Amino acid sequence: MSNKLALTKSTPQPAGLLTDVRELILSARQSVSRGVNAALVMLYWQVGQRLRTEVLKQERAEYGKEILSTLSKELEAEFGRGFSWPNLSRMMALAEAFPDRRIVATLSKALGWSHFVELLPLKKHLQRDFYAEMCRIERWSVRTLRKKIGGMLYERTALSKKPDKLAELELQKLRDEDKLTPDLIFRDPYLLDFLGLKGAYSEKDLETAILRELEQFLVELGSDFAFVARQKRIVVDGEDFYLDLLFYHRRLRRLVVIDLKLEKFAPSDVGQMEFYLRWLKKHEMRPGENEPLGLILCAEKSDERIELFELAKRGIRVGEYLTELPPKKQLAQRLHDAVQLARARLGEGVESAKGLPTEKPRRRKKA
Repeated sequence: MSNKLALTKSTPQPAGLLTDVRELILSARQSVSRGVNAALVMLYWQVGQRLRTEVLKQERAEYGKEILSTLSKELEAEFGRGFSWPNLSRMMALAEAFPDRRIVATLSKALGWSHFVELLPLKKHLQRDFYAEMCRIERWSVRTLRKKIGGMLYERTALSKKPDKLAELELQKLRDEDKLTPDLIFRDPYLLDFLGLKGAYSEKDLETAILRELEQFLVELGSDFAFVARQKRIVVDGEDFYLDLLFYHRRLRRLVVIDLKLEKFAPSDVGQMEFYLRWLKKHEMRPGENEPLGLILCAEKSDERIELFELAKRGIRVGEYLTELPPKKQLAQRLHDAVQLARARLGEGVESAKGLPTEKPRRRKKA
């Protein structure tokens, strides 16, 4: 017997066998876990739907509280704390917030019950749908979702400034085709408090801080951004020009130039960015890619001035950055005012000026 054991112990393993088997086990566990989570979400949705039907029949709020209290005691005794009174209330809220079973079934493949618990307190359905779909597309963890909501990501997108019907159409397209648009990706303002910049600093300091905290910066930009180059040199007519930061967005299949500005947005910034984009289109665009986009990141901007340029049609976005965050209430009020102002302008049908002249791009020296 001892000889057999010794022989077994000394038998060499085929190369990679342990790794392959471990990967099979872990993959199966993840698949089972996802399946269980999806089934749990659908169960909770069905329970919530059934409870809503019963409560709405009676048209009495007090009846709803009584039936939840009685039912939760019986279910909790038999099935555990997952069916407590607070959880049954959340199940009803889930069915109310997401009435379409098909949408819940799709979301449940990527979002667990804990994700939905974070989404349910959101009152606006467009806001809730935005976070749910972006969470599905970008595979956010619960912690990331909580951070995005806390950072008011939705309010910082161009989507939030659109009329509800247009925003709904864009979210519907995202839901049906998994198609992201620049309005869902670019933000304003960008929250760069993690850079640790205070007081006076130079453009080089800002760029260096971004590269030092590149992982955090990519989180703020969005999960599909990939860093390409810093101070990319381009040569035109024997003159050198330098792009501050160059990224690539995988889903959009576009190069994205970021031009950093320490001052307020100026009309000349547009001509400079258009120059960069045209060069990239001619020399760097690959087959199957879409035209490059530009993001002018500045310390301050005027929305009225920017509207006149119709920059979205030219593949250019302008966003402010904040290296020191104001109190959350102040930031929320600022974003609310920006949304209201943008929607008011759209409602009034303000005509934007076309064909505005832009200044010749400035030659920039390498930092």
